[in-house]
Amino acid sequence: MTKRLISLREDVGSMALGRVLTLVIPVGEADVDHAVTIAHDASHQHPCRVIALVSGNPRGATRLDAQIRVGGDAGASEIIILRMYGPLARQGRAVATPLLLADSPIVVWWPGASPTDPSADPLGALAQRRITDSARARHPHRRLEELASHYAAGDTDLAWTRVTLWRGRLAAALDQPPYEPVDAVTVVGAGDSPSAYLLAGWLGQALQCPTTITSARSGSGIISVHLERASGAIDLARPAGDSAQLRQPGQPDRAIVLPHRSDAECLADELRRLDPDEVYASALVRGIPTVVVRRPTRRPPG
Repeated sequence: MTKRLISLREDVGSMALGRVLTLVIPVGEADVDHAVTIAHDASHQHPCRVIALVSGNPRGATRLDAQIRVGGDAGASEIIILRMYGPLARQGRAVATPLLLADSPIVVWWPGASPTDPSADPLGALAQRRITDSARARHPHRRLEELASHYAAGDTDLAWTRVTLWRGRLAAALDQPPYEPVDAVTVVGAGDSPSAYLLAGWLGQALQCPTTITSARSGSGIISVHLERASGAIDLARPAGDSAQLRQPGQPDRAIVLPHRSDAECLADELRRLDPDEVYASALVRGIPTVVVRRPTRRPPG
């Protein structure tokens, strides 16, 4: 198959770009097209070889169907889609290994269900970076607890990458006079939003103060962050859409853009760094367990 890739590149006149890594994607049949599209968009910044491993019926006859995309269909990358059937469906590592780029980093991304312990998974054990997405889990908060208990250097999660802009805005607000310590933090976010928990865990660890999550309705994501200080509170709120409001003592309220990030943007960010993300590890392993969860009180009927 490697020879076929070289031949195709020569036939279509694809540019001789250096592939910087191999991105392996274990994915189900229902999600493969969407996952490959996301990887294609993300790889514009990071030319790579994308290997999508699609597990079919493990009880059928052994069969391997392969599709190769180069040039216009794959941009600056190479995309290989492998559909595995029969006993081969459980041998993703053996199927992918001959196609890994030599002397290049390996990244595994699970766009849907991911193993309980990513680093112990046969494919995860090959990789320098392992990307999960706890937002896709049936019970996101329980999934964060699993990831924390099995964390290994190189693990990360797209739910963490989605809070990058929130982190930047809050850090910029705190990097202004009067440089006071924060006494308490309150994050308002959906109870099913792992990003809200990771943001709260990061704030608690970074600011070393009590941190609370007030749960909002499911599906609403992160709504606001309230930082209490002696001179007055800092409030960053995004109740809907991509527009947010920042309130700081002694300054006029400011409307700022705080967009929801696409999966392709988040994946591109994670492909940009191949070293362990120690800040994520701190938020996940040490920060979240210290966060107090406050459920909204229900008003009595009538």
